[in-house]
Amino acid sequence: MPINGSAATPAEPVEVPRGLAGVVVTETELGDVRGYEGFYHYRQYSAVELAQSRSFEDVWHLMFHGELPDAERSAAFAARTARLRHLPEEVRDALPAISRASALSGPLSGLRTALSLFGASKGFRPVYDIDDDRRREDALAAAAVVPTLLTALYRLGQGLAPVEPRDDLSYAANYLYMMTGSEPDPARGRAIEQYLISTIDHGFNASTFTARVIMSTGADVVACLVGAVGALSGPLHGGAPSRALDTLDAIGTPERIDGWIRERVLAGDRIMGFGHPVYRTEDPRSRMLRGIAGRFGGDMVEFAIEVERRVEAILAELKPGRELHTNVEFYAGVVMDLCGLPREMFTPTFAAARVVGWSANILEQARDSKIIRPAARYVGETPPVPVPPAPVRVA
Repeated sequence: MPINGSAATPAEPVEVPRGLAGVVVTETELGDVRGYEGFYHYRQYSAVELAQSRSFEDVWHLMFHGELPDAERSAAFAARTARLRHLPEEVRDALPAISRASALSGPLSGLRTALSLFGASKGFRPVYDIDDDRRREDALAAAAVVPTLLTALYRLGQGLAPVEPRDDLSYAANYLYMMTGSEPDPARGRAIEQYLISTIDHGFNASTFTARVIMSTGADVVACLVGAVGALSGPLHGGAPSRALDTLDAIGTPERIDGWIRERVLAGDRIMGFGHPVYRTEDPRSRMLRGIAGRFGGDMVEFAIEVERRVEAILAELKPGRELHTNVEFYAGVVMDLCGLPREMFTPTFAAARVVGWSANILEQARDSKIIRPAARYVGETPPVPVPPAPVRVA
C-alpha cells in the first residue's frame, strides 16, 4: 500500500530460527508461557490456579472480557453461553451426512465442515467489516456450539442419535452429557472441567498462530477457527493424548518399561507424551493432571506414574543435559480415559477447550490491521531459466 503517496519499500529479509522458535511476532494481553519456570497464565492469573478454583465459564469470561466475573456476572455469562449451544435447524439436519462423509477420519475432521456450515448459516461476515461487539457475539456463538457439533458427530458415527444440549448444566458437564446421554457424576464432571480450563490457551502454539494469521486477513471468525482446527489435528500438536495411552498399552506391564523405552529412544523414535518445545521444566499442566488422576487412583494411574518415572530416568541417562518430562498429553489421556471418554474424542475434547483461547486470540488480532505476511528464502535453481517450448501434440 502506498505510504504518503509513494510506494512502500520492501523490508530487508531477516533470518530467524526454523519453526519461528523464540521469535516474537506481536504483543498480547491474553497470557504467556514461561518455559524455564514451568509456569503459564491467562491474563494475570496462574492457569493452574484458575483450573483449581474457578469454573470454565469464569475463565471464558476472563479471556473475552479481561476480568474474572463476580457471582452475578458469572451466573449471567454461564446462562448466556448455555443458550448459544443449540444448533440452527439447517446445521442439525446436515450432520448425518457430514458424519457419514467423515466416518474414516472422525469428529474433528467433521467439525471443520460443520463449523463452516454453522458460520455460513448464521451469516458471519468478515471481521474487517464489523465492529467489536459483533465480533465478540460471533466468537461467543461459534465457541458455544463446538461441543454440540463434536458430540453429535461422535454419536452419529456410533449409530446413536445426537443428544440435545441442556442449559442447566455447566460447559463441561453438558459436554459429557451430550457425549454419553447421561449426566456425569460431579467428580468426573469437575475433572474434565479442570482439564478443559488448563488447555484453553497456551501461547502462540501452531493452531493459535494459524487462527491469528487468518484473522489478519480480515476473514470471518469461523474461517479462523476452521484453520485452527486443521492445525490442531496434527499429531505433533493436539493428536498426542490417545497416542500417549497407546504407549502405555504397548508397554503393557512394569517389567517391560525399560526395554521398550530404551529400544525406542536408541532408534530415535519419539516417546509420545514426553518433551515440549517450550518447557524446560515439568509441564505444570501435567503436574495438575497427575494430581487429578491420583484422586481416582487404580492400577492404570499407578502404572502411568511408574512409566513416567522410568522414562524420565532413561531419557536422562541416554540424552544427558536435556530436560525431558511428561507434557500435558500424557496425563490428559489418563484422566480422559478414567472419565469414560473414548480415545477418538481425546483431541476433539482438546478442541472444545482451545476454541475459547482461539476465539480470544482472534478478537485480539482483529484490532490489528496489519496482515501477517512473512517471507521465504528461495533455495531452488537460479532464475531465470528459459521456458522450454511447448511439446508438439501428435494428432
